[in-house]
Amino acid sequence: MSITVTPASNAVGAFVSGVDIAAGLSDKQFTEMRQAFVDHGVIFLRDQDITPAQHIEFAERWSEININRFFQPVEGYPNVAEVRKDPDQVHNIGSNWHTDHSYDDEPAMGSILYARQVPDVGGDTMFAGQCAAYQALSDGLKDTLGRMWAHHSSRHAFGALAYLQPTETAQVGKRIGNPELATQDSRHPVIIKHPLSGRPALYVNGDFTVHFDGWTQDESEPLLQQLYAHASRPEFTYRFKWEKGSMAIWDNRAVQHNAINDYQGESRLMHRITLEGESLEPFVVS
Repeated sequence: MSITVTPASNAVGAFVSGVDIAAGLSDKQFTEMRQAFVDHGVIFLRDQDITPAQHIEFAERWSEININRFFQPVEGYPNVAEVRKDPDQVHNIGSNWHTDHSYDDEPAMGSILYARQVPDVGGDTMFAGQCAAYQALSDGLKDTLGRMWAHHSSRHAFGALAYLQPTETAQVGKRIGNPELATQDSRHPVIIKHPLSGRPALYVNGDFTVHFDGWTQDESEPLLQQLYAHASRPEFTYRFKWEKGSMAIWDNRAVQHNAINDYQGESRLMHRITLEGESLEPFVVS
């Protein structure tokens, strides 16, 4: 059987149906699903009923698994991370536009997020297509950015400085830890050539990009802020409503995402597996 792919928007995202991960996918189905991932940046599945072991088995068809350094793992499954918010917690995880693991020299290919418990209303995730964001830049800015590189880091987000405020420490709880492991610094092109599609994509994000290569942080800030605002313009985005058993598989080289924190007093529990990627090359206009 083949899968059915239905675009969610013109810029990013598609729904995939005709798939039961617990029952297994044929090679043909998996190939079609992977192509939808390449074409749309993020794919969404509904009504999946899987165990952590099945989640891992499915992820291993995509790539090697990147064991997250900072998130609390699921008990008994160190390569599955918990993304949790309890009713007494005010702050959630990931409530800014960002790209997972851009601080690594070989950034994560993607993430597979599975919903185990969701609020009745709220808790959506927004996705923004960075290939569409690149295409909407002026020719002059494309030319300038195409010759630039940017530095990314995990230190300010997950290191000791992130836990200086007692209120923040109490809010983080056991959800995020190991600040001593936040030593990752990387350098990537501002405009990358997507490793699978070959298309150009804007590759800076507000959580982990620090400054442009050869520029100070103060000099970099105005242009970075302009690019962050551009990257998340409404016409590049899609807002996904979670249901229990839903899954999103997104490409960290092609999309940014933002977890909306609008469900105070309710619980949300997701299981996430991160997929290993590769070094990123600049997009060169031929």
